[in-house]
Amino acid sequence: MSRPITAAGVLLLGFLCATRAQAAAPRPYAIVDTGQVRCYSAQAEIAFPKQGEAFYGQDAQYVANPPHYTDNGDGTVSDLVTGLMWQKDPGAKKTFSQAMAGAATCRVGGYADWRLPTIKELYSLILFSGTDPDPRSTNSATQRPFIDSSQFRFTYGDAGRNERLIDSQYATCTRYVSTTMRGNETMFGVNFADGRIKGYPVGAHRGRGEKSYYVMYVRGNADYGKNNFHDNGDGTVTDRATGLIWTQMDSGHLKAGKKADGTLTWPEALQWAEALTVAGHDDWRLPNVKELQSLLDYTRSPDTTKSAAIDPIFKVTAIRNEAGKPDAPCYWSSTTHAGVSRVSAAAYVAFGRSLGWMQDRRSGQYELMDVHGAGSQRSDPKVGDPSRFPRGRGPQGDVIRIGNYVRCVRGGGATRRTEAPPVQATPQGQGTGRPQNAGREPGGRGSDHPFMRREDRNGDGKVAREEFRGPPNHFDRFDRNKDGYLTEDEAPTGPPPHPGQRTAR
Repeated sequence: MSRPITAAGVLLLGFLCATRAQAAAPRPYAIVDTGQVRCYSAQAEIAFPKQGEAFYGQDAQYVANPPHYTDNGDGTVSDLVTGLMWQKDPGAKKTFSQAMAGAATCRVGGYADWRLPTIKELYSLILFSGTDPDPRSTNSATQRPFIDSSQFRFTYGDAGRNERLIDSQYATCTRYVSTTMRGNETMFGVNFADGRIKGYPVGAHRGRGEKSYYVMYVRGNADYGKNNFHDNGDGTVTDRATGLIWTQMDSGHLKAGKKADGTLTWPEALQWAEALTVAGHDDWRLPNVKELQSLLDYTRSPDTTKSAAIDPIFKVTAIRNEAGKPDAPCYWSSTTHAGVSRVSAAAYVAFGRSLGWMQDRRSGQYELMDVHGAGSQRSDPKVGDPSRFPRGRGPQGDVIRIGNYVRCVRGGGATRRTEAPPVQATPQGQGTGRPQNAGREPGGRGSDHPFMRREDRNGDGKVAREEFRGPPNHFDRFDRNKDGYLTEDEAPTGPPPHPGQRTAR
């Protein structure tokens, strides 16, 4: 015999239904998964580590909001996770001023409410199933872009227009509140060729006129990228927009690891996050790079607000950077920044200045400066000795720290992924076997081998054909595995080539 429902029961039932409806309602700021499904050690792809093992807890072992697109057949693509609609084909490159003005006249798909995306909107499209090319490489055949090229038209840089392979930067409307380089007005853009956020010039620079960018306009979900932080009063902060829960303090405040300053290598960061207990919860993890980027506040910077580029509800360890100036840290993500033949770097997000060593063309002297802005996403070697990179690495001499900070996360609908794809052999090691260069820090500027230190001019740990200054047939002879690069185990031990012997660029 059923019992009548009391007034209190009606209220309770109504509360439960409302709570369930709220829980089921889509988040206004759903963060699309990175698409990374493989696990890596510091040097090679590995089978999924088990809980308690080294390298457990990395990006591939957690999944939330897998990418889900619909091609609308009218020149637009809908992202069913974020609620954003995108222009499918970026078309010809535009200057920043053209990109800003062009949104008002864009009529793709018959819509008139297109806008230039914010950096958070554009970054929602990045996928870390891509491969980071050598900046000097000219061969895109073996590369994979950091965007779903089956849904969006993507083009690498055009060598016929004097562009590098990696010149596939996309513009946003997000301006840096400070400046980069030597006073450049700057906007943040995403490079879907090399998987980074950097600050790019918005006007004429270096006497070359205005730089141009690819542009994909966006419409829909005006709330995307807007955080809604709540201090839980227990050392944690909930972002009600994303559903993610964060530690209010970082590894510096929580005295992580063996170092007094709280900095960790990437393997240490994974291990520390998995072992952490805060506010009675022990399911903390190292955030993937898209989760971590969601914390950035692009209205703040060390130069303008004397703070990190993050909401002041969070506690940020104060540091002094390589120039001895007060600054904010870089934070590790759980995401490997993979190349075709290297998996030794992991992505980080800079909540302070993105420093780099730039060489003065006249004097030849190196100057340390903010090259990419507070709010960039770059990558560091997972392990190694930063002193081996005295002038950084890459085209802008990105400062290499290797010891970075950690802010842990939980929630957000993330579940553990247990099914892994078969391990692929890589030039640096066969699956879980010992890498050929194990124990050495990759990078010409971090190598003890004379040939590597001399020839690896971009410091990526290998010598491309374009960097090799000997006869072309010698390169082919040294390249024993025929992957188009020379690594330390393939490096010749004879005398250096004559300075006049250079391959064509």
